[in-house]
Amino acid sequence: MPGMYAKGDYDLAGFCVGIVEEDAIIDGSQTAAGDAIIALASSGPHSNGYSLIRKIISHCGADLNQPFNDSTLVKTLLTPTRIYVKSLLELQKNMAINAIAHITGGGLLENIPRVLPDHTQADINTSSWSMPPIFDWLQQQGNVEQEEMYRTFNCGIGMIVVVPKAKLQAAISILTTAGENAWHVGNISASDQNTAQVNLIDA
Repeated sequence: MPGMYAKGDYDLAGFCVGIVEEDAIIDGSQTAAGDAIIALASSGPHSNGYSLIRKIISHCGADLNQPFNDSTLVKTLLTPTRIYVKSLLELQKNMAINAIAHITGGGLLENIPRVLPDHTQADINTSSWSMPPIFDWLQQQGNVEQEEMYRTFNCGIGMIVVVPKAKLQAAISILTTAGENAWHVGNISASDQNTAQVNLIDA
């Protein structure tokens, strides 16, 4: 984390470990062309991309206490990460989930392919949502190219879920009832590439 730790500093972190029965593991292997991709809204940057965020703030000299989107810039940037586990467990109780990707460091472009089989691609419709204002601000102040935004930040999507197309509306209904802002963000299609890819489209 450049700019965060000085020589001799150390980071003490806590963590938890979960356990799952082998036959209940969601490993993406059941994902196939025609499946639907659902996006779950993020609450902000979700603790990812902050090396770049600090550079942007330093570059533009922004006042962290300036008003921003009914709050302040600093409070918006430090909005706690949304945790999706309860909503996803509720969804899993009601239907099979083919794949789940947490959109962390690496953004949409690097996290989604990790959960897809080879010879598939995720066709993500970038016009299906609007980036929250904080990401627009970061892009403008840092003069960040669009592709780099999708590679560095979650851009408003904290999690994606892949389900069979026939289950799309039912899945969105369950997630919405559980308190999520969920929408149909794209589909899985076949690809002639050996490894899974993300295809950004503006449909």
